[in-house]
Amino acid sequence: MSGHQAGASALDRAIEAFGDGEPVCVHDAADREGETDLIYPASAVTPDAVARLRNDAGGLVCVALAHEVAEAFDLPFFTEAVDHPATADHELGYGDRSSFSFTVNHRDTYTGITDEDRSLTIRELADAAVDPEPADFAERFRVPGHVHLLKGASDGVAQREGHTELGLALADAAGVEPAVVVCEMLDDETGEARTPRDAREYAARHGLVYLEGSEIVERLG
Repeated sequence: MSGHQAGASALDRAIEAFGDGEPVCVHDAADREGETDLIYPASAVTPDAVARLRNDAGGLVCVALAHEVAEAFDLPFFTEAVDHPATADHELGYGDRSSFSFTVNHRDTYTGITDEDRSLTIRELADAAVDPEPADFAERFRVPGHVHLLKGASDGVAQREGHTELGLALADAAGVEPAVVVCEMLDDETGEARTPRDAREYAARHGLVYLEGSEIVERLG
């Protein structure tokens, strides 16, 4: 991160990093999930990046798509698409609806789960998000797969302050594709989410930007 602006705010440095294809660490809020996610621009996700998400973060590797992109792809929220009793009364402890949509693989993948396969699916999602078309999506991707899709709220962080919307706000500010990868950072010893202190120390060790979701909401909401 040596090339980033000295003295700039964490948000300004995060936007610059995102524009350079680098990941950032974002903590949503203590009164929400209380988790820090490792977030990448989807177009920058290589097989090495998937390995880092698996090993250093350890949560679920998801691609968040801007609401208008998901709509253009005709992607519903999962709870709206599946008629099953388990989808009823889907209340979450932190008060927001789930942003999950379908799971996908790119059609050129084999099993879809390898670092190479997932990185291909993720980069192709970023490419497809530039000019989203339902027919193009069906030609390029199959459902189900090994990459979880998240559908951003229509009004972004003004409506929902989850990592889906926080990451997409960074992408918009950085001028990159409206597709980001989010993955929760977990603690190997406790099995719980990494504390903000531990996530901040991880970011410092690896030259990454750490920031609070409130900084994104206040300036980009």
